[in-house]
Amino acid sequence: MDNLKDILSGEGKLRIIQELVPGKQMTICHIIANPDEILYKKLGLDPSVDYSKTAIGIVTMSPAETAIIAGDIATKTSGAELGFVDRFSGTLIITGTVSEVEAALIALGDFLREKLGFTVCPITKT
Repeated sequence: MDNLKDILSGEGKLRIIQELVPGKQMTICHIIANPDEILYKKLGLDPSVDYSKTAIGIVTMSPAETAIIAGDIATKTSGAELGFVDRFSGTLIITGTVSEVEAALIALGDFLREKLGFTVCPITKT
């Protein structure tokens, strides 16, 4: 209790400990329709595609390992392909036509919400 008095009086040092306690949530779910070729290349995605007919889907979620499940759902529910999966950051990038990417993200959101009890953000699009 003396430490608290010192801190409140300005005489002691305040030490803050931060922890990440991830909830079950999808935090970003975005579709980039018809991305510029340079974005595709900078992300390290397949350069042989017809950029005028493609879309990139970006999803982040926690816990991060959910990205593995998300990649499985995305590829099984549409013709979308995996561009990147990171089980450490919870990032998933998928590619395909706009309709394939949208179908995959809808199915992913539905699964996370209904089967795993996640809080799911809306899908946005540019």
